[in-house]
Amino acid sequence: MSKLIFKTLILFLVLINYSYSQKLNSIIVEGNERISDETIVVFSGLKIDDEINEKELNEVYIDLYNTNFFKEIELNLSNNGVLQIVVLENPIIQSITFDGIKNKSLIESLRKILLNKERAAFTEKQTEKDLINILNGLRSSGYYFAEVQYEVNKNQNNTVDLIYNIDQGKKAYIKKIKFIGDKFYKDRKLRSIITSEENKFWKFISSKKFIDKKRIELDTRLLKSYYLNQGFYDVKINSTHINLLDDESFELTFDINSGNVFYFNDFSLILPPDYETSNFDSLNKIFASFKGKKYSINKIEEITEEIDRISLEEQFEFTSSTFTEKILDNNKIDFAFKIQETKKTYIERINIFGNSITNEATIRNKFIIDEGDPYNEILKNKTVNNIKSANLFDNVVAKVEDGSSENYKIINIEVVEKATGEISIGAGYGTQGGSIGFSIRENNFLGQGINIINEFSIKGDSFTGTFRHNNPHYKNSNRALNTTVSLTRNDKLTTSGFENKILNTGIGTFFEQYKDLSVSPNLDFSYEKLTTNSNASSFYKKQKGDYTDLSFNYGVSFDKRDNKFRPQEGFRTVFNQDLPIYSDNPSVANTFNYVKYFSFNENILNSIDFYAKAINSITDDDVRVSKRIFLPSRRLRGFESGKVGPKDGDEHIGGNYATSVNFITQFPKFLPELQNTDLNFFVDAANLWGVDYDDTIKDASKIRSSVGLAIDWFTPIGPLNFSFSQPITKLNTDVKETFRFNIGTSF
Repeated sequence: MSKLIFKTLILFLVLINYSYSQKLNSIIVEGNERISDETIVVFSGLKIDDEINEKELNEVYIDLYNTNFFKEIELNLSNNGVLQIVVLENPIIQSITFDGIKNKSLIESLRKILLNKERAAFTEKQTEKDLINILNGLRSSGYYFAEVQYEVNKNQNNTVDLIYNIDQGKKAYIKKIKFIGDKFYKDRKLRSIITSEENKFWKFISSKKFIDKKRIELDTRLLKSYYLNQGFYDVKINSTHINLLDDESFELTFDINSGNVFYFNDFSLILPPDYETSNFDSLNKIFASFKGKKYSINKIEEITEEIDRISLEEQFEFTSSTFTEKILDNNKIDFAFKIQETKKTYIERINIFGNSITNEATIRNKFIIDEGDPYNEILKNKTVNNIKSANLFDNVVAKVEDGSSENYKIINIEVVEKATGEISIGAGYGTQGGSIGFSIRENNFLGQGINIINEFSIKGDSFTGTFRHNNPHYKNSNRALNTTVSLTRNDKLTTSGFENKILNTGIGTFFEQYKDLSVSPNLDFSYEKLTTNSNASSFYKKQKGDYTDLSFNYGVSFDKRDNKFRPQEGFRTVFNQDLPIYSDNPSVANTFNYVKYFSFNENILNSIDFYAKAINSITDDDVRVSKRIFLPSRRLRGFESGKVGPKDGDEHIGGNYATSVNFITQFPKFLPELQNTDLNFFVDAANLWGVDYDDTIKDASKIRSSVGLAIDWFTPIGPLNFSFSQPITKLNTDVKETFRFNIGTSF
């Protein structure tokens, strides 16, 4: 009983103390050197004439301490309402150094993850947290056995030098990756899905061979996603184990319970009473095609995307879709999709974060929503995809929060910018020597998403330099503005008796006229000067002189690919026509290109590319050699670019007509041991014929063909491409090129 009375008394005294308040008449700040009195008062949250008690004083103490500016704080409130705030400021960090590390890039990566910054206040609490951050950063780089300590050197004027002493230790590699449990698939296949890699001698530049907890978490999600798309509805990644094998290597083990394969059984759709079921007929076709197939989370997403598409087309602005699942016997699942109306909600504001280089207007040009529009989850996701398609960002995330009222939403779009500069060099080798090409590219010039491309190529006595400028959103519109300048010189006076110089300039635009249908009108100007000597053929002598051309060309494209970067399904059709406005040698050129994409499964992607082009003079004059058709090596691999078809003496003169068919089978991640490596098998067939100026010249209208392999290796320093080709059918006048490589990097 006595204890109860005592506790009650204590509580009573506390309540009296907390409840007693007085008027605040003045605030006196003492002990501060760098931080002004006014700033400290603002941090306190107090104002003159406020009523203040002990409880509020405790809150002031906490608020001031949480600023990290002060090492010690003392609050004294007198009976006459005068509050004395006495502080001892934390020192300012003058410099941060890392002892024990010589790698500059590693130092910079560690500096980015520090909470402590130079010219900021020093606190031991924050520094202790940074020790953990540094350890995690070192472990992500393979230094799993690293040790970190810190020391603080005090300077005058209450500043300190912060030194992190680091013993990196040996790098910790992943020696072995295993998969145990009811895994269903072989280890080789599962290793091709995850990002972590076993340490092999050829992976000397890969960071994925080191133990990294965040990467392992990603691998767990990737494995689960793969199983979910293969029918394993109740798959579980039970655990991951990291076992130390020796003083520098680990064994990484994933414990998998795949469960059983499930199948789609039946689908149903529940609509609001006033919705027309006929608007959703396309869903019934999808339901029918999926019935009886293996369960796949991607197929569920395909259904929800179709629901979203219909909702947009029918202008169902305030709707949402959900689905429920019902597990049946024999591992079958019924799905019921429900579309329901939601409350009217509008977009109050759209904020953009993370764009330190890219202009905000460049990002907003990709929006298909705006402030004041009805909030629509579908359009929000499409906007995110549009921003991603600009190829300027490593990641784009849209987060939605409540606005100023229940009918308003705020969308926060966070972007992570990527390196947009690219440098690449390529070379090829054939029976008549080699060729080399160099390009430098910036995809985000001035932060406006503008593409600037400079290309140079040298092949024997020929040189070509090209400058391209592409503004995809000219004057913040949906129309692109393209400009091109190129200079070509073929100096063959000593070998074939001629030299020609060609200057080309062009300006044009590109825009989507209708859904998936785009138009690209262009205006081109060219000037050519052809000189000859006594060694030139009669044809070159006949065409000697200066030529000026002004032409209009346009292109119409219809794009139904499922993905523009690595399509698996769909097609793309393009038609181009070049018409003369003024020309010393007028001609009309027509080009048609059709590419069909299809896949047997995720591991085998296929495409068929058909190309045809014709150029004809509209006068009695012959088509100039510089305007005639030459087959590039990408259309006929195994042969040097422009070195097939009709010849006049020692020179290939191109043709009036050309066709090609390219069959490509791609095996993504064909070599699991080299995870970012794609293998391509191709068969090319092409023909080039037609000589309109001399009946004595054979046009050699024989179909050429080739077969080969190409390897795309996406290394940490950039993409590396090798191709090996072997002609099947050819003529003796054709020039072979059996090997080509290209390497690039980003900056």
